[in-house]
This record gives sequence, C-alpha cells and structure tokens, in this order.
Amino acid sequence: MSVQNTLVAVAAVAMLAVSGCAVTRGQQSVGEYVDDTAITTAVKAKHAQSGDVAATSIGVETLNGTVMLSGFATSASEKSMAESLAREVKGVKSVENQIVVRRP
Repeated sequence: MSVQNTLVAVAAVAMLAVSGCAVTRGQQSVGEYVDDTAITTAVKAKHAQSGDVAATSIGVETLNGTVMLSGFATSASEKSMAESLAREVKGVKSVENQIVVRRP
C-alpha cells in the first residue's frame, strides 16, 4: 500500500469517526449535529454580547434543538435573561435552564 493510499484510508476512518460522534449522541445525522453546534455558538454569542449575563459562568449545550443552560448566575434576573436570550436563537426548540443562582 502506498503512502498516498494509506493517507486516504486514515482520512476516511477519521471522517467516519467524526460523523459517528453525532450518532453516538443520539442524533440522526451529521447535519443535525452541525445545526446544534451553530445553535450553541449563537446562544453563547448572545450571552457574550449581553451586559446582563456573565457568559463565562454559563455553559451551553444543544441536542436536537434543545438547549441546556448550566452554571451559575448572581441573580434570578440573570438566570431568566440567559434563558430568554437562548430562546431568541433561530432553531431553538426548547430551553432547559439548570442555572443555579449563587451570590458572589
């Protein structure tokens, strides 16, 4: 087997492994995985742009259009704002707000 054929084989295996991650997460396709990644990125960007949300304290994960927020907020208002901003993002089907309010 030539070096070029070996590289092609390694690349093919890598692509299958990457696309397999989406299926492992319970998603139907690579396209859905990409959509979820775009939603997560958009929610994080909204949080970062907002002066009312400490974006570095809030985690965002998306699975099949459902956004899960986690981490800590300093007030109920910040927790609510983080959820509200997430709901504004195109493609979000629902939001699970697991943010804990904790005083600094």
